[in-house]
Amino acid sequence: MPVAEQAALPDAGIPSPLSHRRETVTGTCRSPLFCGRPHTVGGHQPSSIAFALRAPRALTWGIQMMKFPRRRFLHLATGAAALPAVSRVAWPQTYPSRPVRIIVPFPAGQATDSIARLMGQSLSERLGQAFVVENRTGAGGNIGTEAVVRAPPDGYTLLLAGLSSATNATLYKKLNFDFIQDIAPVASIAGGPYVMVINPSVPAKTVPEFIVYAKANPGKINMASSGNGSVSHVFGELFKMMAGADLVHVPYRGGYVPDLLGGQTQVVFGTIASCIQLISAGKLRALAVTTAMRSTALPDVPVMGESVPGYEASQWYGLGAPRNTPAEVIDKLNKEINAVAADPNMKARLDGLGVDPMSMTSAEFGKFIADETEKWGKVIRAANIKAE
Repeated sequence: MPVAEQAALPDAGIPSPLSHRRETVTGTCRSPLFCGRPHTVGGHQPSSIAFALRAPRALTWGIQMMKFPRRRFLHLATGAAALPAVSRVAWPQTYPSRPVRIIVPFPAGQATDSIARLMGQSLSERLGQAFVVENRTGAGGNIGTEAVVRAPPDGYTLLLAGLSSATNATLYKKLNFDFIQDIAPVASIAGGPYVMVINPSVPAKTVPEFIVYAKANPGKINMASSGNGSVSHVFGELFKMMAGADLVHVPYRGGYVPDLLGGQTQVVFGTIASCIQLISAGKLRALAVTTAMRSTALPDVPVMGESVPGYEASQWYGLGAPRNTPAEVIDKLNKEINAVAADPNMKARLDGLGVDPMSMTSAEFGKFIADETEKWGKVIRAANIKAE
């Protein structure tokens, strides 16, 4: 035991290991552990040399501990064992004590980024610490996700997750992480539909009319998307399978809107936020929203399930954290996020993005993610979708 540690031991009936006695015995030294300086006897060197033996500190401490009152020892041990529990109770009370990062795995300006900034601002106001949005883009969102997976599990690095987080689990064959296993669900934030829109040149005003037209023109209708495996792509593939429509998928790395307006592509499953003004201006025709309920932003547009029974697809957003983040921290964040989502001002701002508040416990959110991963994994495998 270091001297500094020994000096700091409490004076609770414990003899200090520094206060050991010097014992003198006569004998021949056979071990370097106990060898001391030889003493003369009467000015002569005796054949049997006396040595001043000093017992090692560790042995002295062990002997003294055996004399330590058992009741006193158990009392101190019980107090020490209680320390982690006290720390666990204090953790959520002091969290957060410094800024928190929200990693967004997509570029600034997209719905994912906007929702992260809205939530970050509200959490900063409620918890008194900055929630800073950091965009870590690339590989379909996998770079940002992996950054959170590798972060310390202390609640100070969070992931703005969405449907693409779940689809990537099947779409990418060689990831360095397992999204469901390595990201702890914290809280859902919002969810909402996409909208199926067509160029007005297509002679269809309803989904059934479009299906009839598509079947009469197999392989002649182009379906645009934001890229292979994107949300717009998998929503379109589910429609193709369930409606029996032969549409040609055309992935775009940039925006597809110019070609959709120009008639080079005829149909797309797009976000309400990106399409609503074009719908209002008559430049695009909305046929259906993809959720089971109508959208408050497009109340006159029917749901897809009315024409294609069983069809349901929604985009969603939520926060995740590295695996092994303390449950107390996750519970605190879940409570605060649900409170923010219930605020009328937040609901109004989410409406502007074409989504509605979606509140769940962390356990419910985890089950929801698992179900979504399984559902869209089947679509990706059935359509043989490959990552770009």
